[in-house]
Amino acid sequence: MFQSDFFFATPRRFTLSRASRLLAGLAGTTLLLAAGCGKKQLSKAEVRGITAEIVSAAEKTTAHKSEITIRPESNVARGNETGDLVVDDIYVSPADSSQLSALRQSITGIARRHKLSIAEASAGGVVRIDLAFEGVRTHAIHIVMPLNAKTHPLAQSGAKGPRLAIIVDDMGYDRAAADALFALPFPLTVSVLPHLPLSTEVAEEAYRRGDEVLLHLPMESESSEVKHEEPELRVGMSAGQVDSVVEGMLETVPHAIGVNNHQGSRATADPPLMQALMPALRQRGLFFIDSRTTPATIAYDVAEGSGVRAASRRVFLDDTPTQEAILAQLKLAERDAIQNGSAIAIGHPHPATIAALTEEIPRLEARGIRLVFASAVVH
Repeated sequence: MFQSDFFFATPRRFTLSRASRLLAGLAGTTLLLAAGCGKKQLSKAEVRGITAEIVSAAEKTTAHKSEITIRPESNVARGNETGDLVVDDIYVSPADSSQLSALRQSITGIARRHKLSIAEASAGGVVRIDLAFEGVRTHAIHIVMPLNAKTHPLAQSGAKGPRLAIIVDDMGYDRAAADALFALPFPLTVSVLPHLPLSTEVAEEAYRRGDEVLLHLPMESESSEVKHEEPELRVGMSAGQVDSVVEGMLETVPHAIGVNNHQGSRATADPPLMQALMPALRQRGLFFIDSRTTPATIAYDVAEGSGVRAASRRVFLDDTPTQEAILAQLKLAERDAIQNGSAIAIGHPHPATIAALTEEIPRLEARGIRLVFASAVVH
């Protein structure tokens, strides 16, 4: 399956035959443009012509069984109002890890034809190949390798028992934290902050691994001492402003099927702001998880009254980021799941949190707790 954000303003999916025709047309308009010849940079048309070649090669190499997505970066995202293309990010998910070598060879051949330098790095299960012209990066190819060992108990849809959803917040800052999280062999809900250097990459990889993706929606806090994310939902915004901010955030966090608030002790207690937010979520089919960063929150009630599927966090796992404290919080989450039938716990990608989850989740499952995605506990 192929998905491109540069053919249409709104991302759409195509059959492979449709994608191939679009790419053929694009490539046909750019083959006459030769890279090199003493140029300082490539034009947007030349970059996209090379992108078409890379996608075509990836489809051929993987026998049309991979998922391929293109997400162009632009100077607008980097504070430049011109909107000129900076780089095409291409995500490829091969069905078989044995296809990596052939993919490398195809990309290397394309780079040589267009006089592009090539650099490769690996992190966790992702191989990233960067192409550059005259020292300026033009393409980043992210090859997300399948993790055959990772299976999700969620697939056992007929199983019964108390359900626990664990949301890991603040993703998008740290590549090493993402690698550690994605290595865990149970279903986690990955909540990604928008507009960070790794936001799109982490959301894409989580989706391709089979995890669930949320937008970790920045909202205004009562505290002046906390680090504020920009942009964020602020008290006094109109419904149109809220809709526009949410739309921009979602563009950087692909595959999000719901949101939970980041900070927001002031925002989630403000009726007009929450009443402006919920239609924006409902129209996009997104659910809402109230992180409950203040006892005064009304967000869950407004969501419920607005017809938005919703739930509330029961436990914060790592306010005290030690493994012993986190294990104790997991036991509280287990108790809540047993008493109420389901519960949501929220943590962060701290090393102590990863270690505690690794140790305790198998024990919870052995005691009959079903680890599920957040979407399984909203109503």
